[in-house]
Amino acid sequence: MSRSILTRDPVKTAMNGAASVLGEDRGRSFAFMLGGPHTGGATESLARRAAGGLPVTVERSWLRLSELSFPVQTVPETEAAEKRMLDATLEHTDIVVVSPLYWYSVSAQTKLYLDYWASWMTRPGLDFRARMGGKTLWAVSTFARGEAQDAQPLVGMLERTAQYLDMTWGGALLCRAHRTGQLAGHDASRYADFFATAPKDPFLRTKRVGPLRHAEELEAS
Repeated sequence: MSRSILTRDPVKTAMNGAASVLGEDRGRSFAFMLGGPHTGGATESLARRAAGGLPVTVERSWLRLSELSFPVQTVPETEAAEKRMLDATLEHTDIVVVSPLYWYSVSAQTKLYLDYWASWMTRPGLDFRARMGGKTLWAVSTFARGEAQDAQPLVGMLERTAQYLDMTWGGALLCRAHRTGQLAGHDASRYADFFATAPKDPFLRTKRVGPLRHAEELEAS
């Protein structure tokens, strides 16, 4: 397993429709907080597809939460890991929570990361809450069984977190995945404009699914 927890996206994508929204704002930067248990899982794959639509002027960083450890007592190694996570959270304008749907909510490692937000809010001199204000919070998640409305607790928790910290709620991208952990073979361009055009409604507007009006589903086969 790689020991690097913070990596940069290589510039692979040409300017596209998203550039009309984000291209002129060269100060935008996205931190993708990967909360899945496996490298390259379905939820990470979905996030990378969506990130591929960002214009080349927008910085992207990837933080793998499973490679961070949080012991009961503080030691220098974990202080360094926490600092990298904290710096990534504060330095980027957009925070993307990338987590599979576990028991109607985020993964344990993602929840632990969010618990650190509460700790940082009480740290003297950090001004974490004030510094988070004005950023944008997003969610990317996949589910293998059930329906998109089962993710309502996950989306609601993150949306309320954004409201509490005076952040903008960008929206949530929800997709069905195979039980093997792979997304169905749909054209990646279908998600390329998500971060540019996602509505304030917490679901991407493509399909009516039960009481939750909008969700994108990848059909497992």
